[in-house]
Amino acid sequence: MDNQEKFNELRSKYTQFVFEKYELEEDEKYIHIKYHFSIPKLTDFKPTISISKKQIKISNLYSNVARKMIFHIGLIELISYWKCTCSPNVIIKCGYLTEEQMQWFKKLYYYGLGELFYTNNIQTNIDDFMKIKCEYENNDNDDNSIENKEYSGYIVPIGGGKDSIVTLENINRDKSDCCLIINPKPVTMKCAEIAGFADNNIIEVHRSIDKNLIELNKKGYINGHTPFSSLLAFLSYFIAFITSKKYIALSNESSANESNVVGQKINHQYSKSYEFEKDFEEYTKRYFNVPIKYFSFLRPLNELQIAMLFSKYEKYHSIFKSCNVGSKEKEWKWCGECPKCLFVFTILSPFLYKEKLVNIFGKDLFEEKKLLKMFIDLTGYGETKPFECVGTFDEVKYAITKTISNLEKEKRDLPYLLKYYKENYELADLKEDLTKKYNEENNLNPELNEILRNLIWRS
Repeated sequence: MDNQEKFNELRSKYTQFVFEKYELEEDEKYIHIKYHFSIPKLTDFKPTISISKKQIKISNLYSNVARKMIFHIGLIELISYWKCTCSPNVIIKCGYLTEEQMQWFKKLYYYGLGELFYTNNIQTNIDDFMKIKCEYENNDNDDNSIENKEYSGYIVPIGGGKDSIVTLENINRDKSDCCLIINPKPVTMKCAEIAGFADNNIIEVHRSIDKNLIELNKKGYINGHTPFSSLLAFLSYFIAFITSKKYIALSNESSANESNVVGQKINHQYSKSYEFEKDFEEYTKRYFNVPIKYFSFLRPLNELQIAMLFSKYEKYHSIFKSCNVGSKEKEWKWCGECPKCLFVFTILSPFLYKEKLVNIFGKDLFEEKKLLKMFIDLTGYGETKPFECVGTFDEVKYAITKTISNLEKEKRDLPYLLKYYKENYELADLKEDLTKKYNEENNLNPELNEILRNLIWRS
């Protein structure tokens, strides 16, 4: 959509977005964080985040360090609300940022909103799209002391898809470790249960979206993708801090580094990329200074390798889901018509095609003629890579070629999409085995690196 004119008009009419305040409360079951944002002359937003306490020991909740982390979560939460008017000035009234910190957040906002700007055909740049101003006194004398305690164990965020399941099945966990689920659904809770987490080790986070934002979206204000994984980063860091966990093990793969638009830095998965992971690690070390390490366990691997590993965990096959369209249904399901469904089907096909995949998705997506354009886009022969969490073009082409090879060896007919691909495009070179690659750009310690290397070479 061409929203350049709307972008200019809204910025002219609503010149300020204000981060007014945040509040911290708790009751017997939850820690509640409430934010207050406003767009003067338009509306207010008051989203909330509620974190289950279960039987987990909580410490340092009301320390200045914890409050600083809560403020930072708000700096990410505000993106979802700022985007509706893209106000040129962001005014912060409840926390302080140095000029260097402001530049750090501007980088995250700009590249994290790259898809939004692209899909709305909005032309802007990192210098002009936003100016941040803090109307809050910098008090260098704040008491940043915290309880002296030992940090140990893992928090593993899970979303119900294959990636976090591979992490759960292979990271060395202790019975005191926790998983983290935002807005739990039966699928994610069942994955945690199958992985062996007791109820008291499942940290549930309930995040609400203010209804005023939903109304503005209905009225045609600017809308689009925001860097959700950066919210997960700051939120999981805060939870690790108050629960004394040392490691936050994400499940972002090396494939997340690839841009969706050739020649441009527009990445649907920017806040899952290694660049963001490094930036976040450096930022938290400098400004929080607590012994917590945030990293992606699967960073050395590509999507094909993760699919290969996941294919062996049959106990999850009837449970896992990662279709964003289907997640909006009362019962989360595979819609079978979106890029994410087609990608997952494709990347698993060398290992599970045909009967097992049909059992998972309810039909053979390779026989769906209406998915041809989407299929071509996934292979890199279309206009853009689909704006979804999908793998690289090379991985998709390799998976397709491998499945074609498997079927031909078994003297089985090729389904429609695979036959079309073979007749129109070049097959990948299977001699360069993508299932044996290992990306050295990662933040894993030697023990975790060894676990992953052994998994790949033994598979």
